[in-house]
Amino acid sequence: MSTTDHQRPGSAGGSDEAGPAHGGPDEDHTPEQLAAMDRVERDRLGARYDGVEVLHVEPGPTPGSKLEKQATRLVTFWFLLAALLSLAFLVVYVGSGWFLPDWQWTVGGSAWSAAFTPLTGLFMGLALTSVGIGLVVFVKKLMPHETAVQDKHDGSHFDRVTTSATLLGGLDNSGLRRRKLLTGTLGFMALAFGAMLIAPLGGLIKNPNKGNPLGTTPWAEGIRLVRNDGTPIRPGDQQPGSLETVFPAVTGGNRAADAATMLIRLRPAQLQNLQTPTGQEDFGYGDYVAYSKICTHAGCPVSLYEQETGRILCPCHQSQFQVTEGAKPVFGPATRPLPQLPITVDDEGYFVARSDYIEPVGPTYWNRESI
Repeated sequence: MSTTDHQRPGSAGGSDEAGPAHGGPDEDHTPEQLAAMDRVERDRLGARYDGVEVLHVEPGPTPGSKLEKQATRLVTFWFLLAALLSLAFLVVYVGSGWFLPDWQWTVGGSAWSAAFTPLTGLFMGLALTSVGIGLVVFVKKLMPHETAVQDKHDGSHFDRVTTSATLLGGLDNSGLRRRKLLTGTLGFMALAFGAMLIAPLGGLIKNPNKGNPLGTTPWAEGIRLVRNDGTPIRPGDQQPGSLETVFPAVTGGNRAADAATMLIRLRPAQLQNLQTPTGQEDFGYGDYVAYSKICTHAGCPVSLYEQETGRILCPCHQSQFQVTEGAKPVFGPATRPLPQLPITVDDEGYFVARSDYIEPVGPTYWNRESI
């Protein structure tokens, strides 16, 4: 019997008469008997035993007909468009920072940064839409249509073998084996579409500590301390007992989340009682000290300073740090001192950093000591 003989009703040659209500037991047909049958015979046998009743069959377009060729070109168009849109997504997503401008989310950033997310969303959305339209058109215009009913029952080896024959029959009826252009386009679309879906996962497995982003800040040797408006600071600009929030004089320094620093000028009485941590005796300059503005508990800005007590207060959870004792916590949930920035003055008499912070700023995290 030919494997393309589908004269019986059903998309894969299923029986037009309902069989028993339950699948045939394995003892009725041994594996050897099933193996000796061709696919169509197993398909029909499975339909008969599975209680399949085909109510109506509408065959697909005649192979080689004008109608089939038009439908094939239409389906090919949608699958090819989905593949091209998937590639466009990959070009934008992977190419950003490689052969395209780098993408960074910043307030008032570049046009590319503003367009990156809309472009990736647009290309992915259109690719998904094209795949959906292509599948609908494929099923509507190229696949045979049948209406059938089947009783539900538990599966067996017999059912698995006959079901596989039915699935293979469906593949044969789809015409993919002889529609080479459509098959090639479908494969191309599957590769591009799959790559589009997998590519964003790269951001989840990327090492977040590459370049030690949690352990470094924009501060570095020779970088000036400037106010929010960009003006530099000299030692005589502040009154004893005052605090000034300063930032590194680099592009975007006043917007860097970990760069905000408190420049404090101590009063004479505080200077006499100053206790510096071991190894940080020369981190200050004269009666000035500089500490990170980021609380070591939860990352809030510690911007409240009590001149009388010399305590820096965090308004979020009420942690307090003693400025004359290396900004160690003396109250509240914080457990680490505020990191101190080593400072000096340059040839023009302006404050500059001698280096970056020697420890990560902000809240503690599980591997802080290892980076």
